[in-house]
Amino acid sequence: MPIYNARLASLDLAEVRRYAGLAKADFDEGMIEDAAQEALLIIAPKSAYHLYDYDCQQGVIKAAAELPLTGRSIQKHLAGCEKVLAISATIGPDIVEAITRHFEEGRYAHSVLLDAAATEAVEETANALEKMLAPKIKAQGFASRWRFSPGYGDWPLEAQQEFMPLTGAEEIGITLTASMMLSPRKSITALIGLYRPETASSPATSPGCQSCGQKDCPSRRK
Repeated sequence: MPIYNARLASLDLAEVRRYAGLAKADFDEGMIEDAAQEALLIIAPKSAYHLYDYDCQQGVIKAAAELPLTGRSIQKHLAGCEKVLAISATIGPDIVEAITRHFEEGRYAHSVLLDAAATEAVEETANALEKMLAPKIKAQGFASRWRFSPGYGDWPLEAQQEFMPLTGAEEIGITLTASMMLSPRKSITALIGLYRPETASSPATSPGCQSCGQKDCPSRRK
């Protein structure tokens, strides 16, 4: 499967602040910037992807072994899509080790901020992959929906076991734990639906937080 190694030159400090639960807090901006800079020195961004045909009437990904998608939210999100991109992204294990080390050394605030910076970094890694693929998608006459991951809405986290192999995750060092969590921890897998703009409209809902039932999350977008 194709692999793309993005180069991240910077991180969005406002997003790092939000992931740390500090969106409305009066907090030292210098500490946030220090965590972001440390993250950039440690991370090893990698992503992989594969394109599949999609039967939106049946909610089935047409892989070698067909994968039915369970959950109304994912099927609704992909309504009208002809194809799907299954993607994976990671920033490697070193950043998680650094987060743990700082915590064990008693640098609790820095550990939390570095964790938030790592979350922003893996999101930016996936964003970079989408940006790279955008011209190819457009050239084929498609537009794309925002990415949707197992665990969003009522697409069960347990779907990860069958879905993850479609993304090429193992080729970039991602594995799955017994509890269906990705390892390294700062990794993601997701589906991106491709539709023809003249025949299907993009959902009005916005990504991520609007599909999550955890309403009291401190890093939730409005």
